[in-house]
Amino acid sequence: MGAPRVTRGHGRLEGFLARRRVHQAKRLIPSELAAGRVLDVGCGSYPLFLASTGFAEKYGLDRVPISPPASVTGSLTLLRHDVHQAGRLPFEAGFFDVVTMLAVFEHIEPRPLDHLLAEARRVLRPGGLFVMTTPAHWTGPLLSLLTRVGMVSGDEIEEHQGSYGRAEIRAALERAGFAPDEIRVGFFEAGMNNWATATR
Repeated sequence: MGAPRVTRGHGRLEGFLARRRVHQAKRLIPSELAAGRVLDVGCGSYPLFLASTGFAEKYGLDRVPISPPASVTGSLTLLRHDVHQAGRLPFEAGFFDVVTMLAVFEHIEPRPLDHLLAEARRVLRPGGLFVMTTPAHWTGPLLSLLTRVGMVSGDEIEEHQGSYGRAEIRAALERAGFAPDEIRVGFFEAGMNNWATATR
């Protein structure tokens, strides 16, 4: 049996792309928060981000079965949880220092996404940080081409419910209750992916 996949799908670039998202997320998290408690929403069947970070307490949620890493520092809790079906995240308010959603935005329908973002804010402590990534809104045709040649997962791309530019991301975070002056947005991978952070 080979190494665990880092996504639910398949494709020759999937591992590389997942590692790039992890690298970007780690760059955005200040060191004073990176030793606390983190929740990775939509961590995938293999929680690559959680496996490669130094948080003392790590929590991962996904609707698919999650394979625990062979080795991990700190405590690790993995929960099967469908954010489309469940009304709330299963944590008390202010529980986390950091909440991440890496390549998750595009898989959630708009109304559940608004609710999920409000829940992410609820479970962050004051001063905690929300971190997300999503493909840029213009990459749809490129991702379709890469799917046809087996470079990215067709299963993953077919699940996309929307695409987001930086203005749409900022608006969604504001609807969730994050203050406009506490939101930062940017891009990586030559503009193919967006990132955003929002401080509680």
